[in-house]
Amino acid sequence: MRSSITFKLFLAILATCLAVALAMGMAVRYSFDSGFDDYVQEREHQRLDTLSQLLASDYAESGGWQFLAGRQDRWWRSLRLSRRDLPLGEHPHGAQPLRVTLVDAQGDWLAGPRARPGADIRRVPVVVEGQTVGWLMTPPLVSRAVNDEIDRQFQARQLRATWVIVGLSVLLAAVVSLLLARILLVPVRRMARATHRLASGDYQTRVRVGTPDELGRLARDFNRLAHNLERHEQWRRELMADVSHELRTPLSVLRGEIEALQDGLRPLDAGALGSLAHEVKQLSDLIDDLYELSLADAGALNYHMKPVDLSVLVAQAVDAVRDRFQRGGLSIDVRIEPGLALQGDEKRLLQLMSNLLENSLRYTDSPGQVKILACRTRDAIELEIADSAPGVGAEHLPRLFERLYRAEASRSRQHGGAGLGLAICRRIVQAHGGRIAASPSALGGLAIHITWPAVPGKES
Repeated sequence: MRSSITFKLFLAILATCLAVALAMGMAVRYSFDSGFDDYVQEREHQRLDTLSQLLASDYAESGGWQFLAGRQDRWWRSLRLSRRDLPLGEHPHGAQPLRVTLVDAQGDWLAGPRARPGADIRRVPVVVEGQTVGWLMTPPLVSRAVNDEIDRQFQARQLRATWVIVGLSVLLAAVVSLLLARILLVPVRRMARATHRLASGDYQTRVRVGTPDELGRLARDFNRLAHNLERHEQWRRELMADVSHELRTPLSVLRGEIEALQDGLRPLDAGALGSLAHEVKQLSDLIDDLYELSLADAGALNYHMKPVDLSVLVAQAVDAVRDRFQRGGLSIDVRIEPGLALQGDEKRLLQLMSNLLENSLRYTDSPGQVKILACRTRDAIELEIADSAPGVGAEHLPRLFERLYRAEASRSRQHGGAGLGLAICRRIVQAHGGRIAASPSALGGLAIHITWPAVPGKES
């Protein structure tokens, strides 16, 4: 439990809430103490002013301080009237001590506790008709700010209330922290379980995408990863099955031919040797294509990039197969814009053209037509090879460049080939920074469209 993310997140949130609650409690406490001090001092100041006004009124009525001579009840009456918290008729000796001293203008004691004048003694004048006739003296208010019982009780209640609130805040923070830790980590735990299943080979695992936040984006990326792994696993299985089938076909023919020769059912002549050589060549071509495709997938194919003239390369590739096209009943319409400069590997580009032309020669019905167009657009060089019927269904077009894939309905194995040519072509085009795509041809067959970025500084 202590090593779980839930526990760590709970502690982090709880510690933050606890620190905030304690800081707020201390701040509220400090603010209350400071404000309560000011309140008590202001109240005492008003009481002294009231007492000063009462004594001044009694002084004016009596014509002097004679009304206090031997009559402490008059002094107590004035104190009671200035302090409403003292009960009516209560004697000062039975109540809390009242440290207020009255002296005359010359500083002689008149009433209250006897106090020695000092720098820290507060003095409030008793003024009658503009003349100071006496002084009220009291110790510093800071030292007696909470001497009154009511004040102490009020302060104690506020202190208890403050810490009760802090305690309840901490308890609430703990509950909220636990809930938040659990709620926030629900998608993380769901992702962890899904990752475990995915690592165990269950590539159909998906997680529910929740809110569009970081966890939601992580869930979408996880689902995309699982989909890609599932697709690659399917491709791997299909590849193994297709490679086994492609290897089994020529080997089965070779075995049958050899057994026929061994059993004397077929004479060992030039025709038999030619048939064996043909099957061996097919097997060798398949192995070479597989090896070359594996190098392309691993990025291990060697490319010697240099400026080349694509126009010349296309013309050379077409000239190399022109006679075969004519014998196969296919006409070639070539439109090549001169001076198409491209940064590339001459050998690989010739291989690309040879594979594409071989594909059209192999799968186009006779009589037929093949059109080749190479030109420059505003910022790219484009090459298109389109042939006549038969065509390829729209559902097959996205998969034509997959290894060992063929649209069996129209371009079956009876025409030869292992279905690796277009896959190799895609690798070569991508290595040159281009894009290759297949689409239905206006002639009724298939059109292969290739786009490369133009070499900077070259104009058409």
